[in-house]
Amino acid sequence: MKQLIFILLFFITPLSFCQNSLSDLLSKHNTKNIAYMSVQELAMPKTKALILDAREVNEFNTSHLKNAIYVGYNDFNIKTIKDLFPNKTSQIVVYCSIGIRSETIANKLKKEGYTNIYNLYGGIFEWKNHGYPVYNSEEKQTEEVHTFSKEWRKWLTKGKSVY
Repeated sequence: MKQLIFILLFFITPLSFCQNSLSDLLSKHNTKNIAYMSVQELAMPKTKALILDAREVNEFNTSHLKNAIYVGYNDFNIKTIKDLFPNKTSQIVVYCSIGIRSETIANKLKKEGYTNIYNLYGGIFEWKNHGYPVYNSEEKQTEEVHTFSKEWRKWLTKGKSVY
């Protein structure tokens, strides 16, 4: 019985703590106006979505999700999106490092009338933490993930942190 309790405390508690910490962080910074999509759902072959990267260009060039379209954060331009994607019912998933900047961009899309928008829960960090591939500026698979800062790299548990 003591072994079972140890196993539960040692293995399950850290996972729960990490997950709760990410949830707490997202709850603190996000308004929840945009629904989340899990990395597992986005990775499913049946999910056909436009994937928008709401990080800065140096982050995108280090690594991004396959077929992601760079839209940026500081230089985000809604007119460009409207020109590229006039169908406002298309499924769109926006991501960033962990899901804070992407919610801001997703809200801008929502205000312009886009109706099928999701924020990728945990962003590219959660994507990589679940073992899904990321690609560099040459579209080659990489282990590197731009973690924005030393502080944020704690959320990346797999791959190689660069900033």
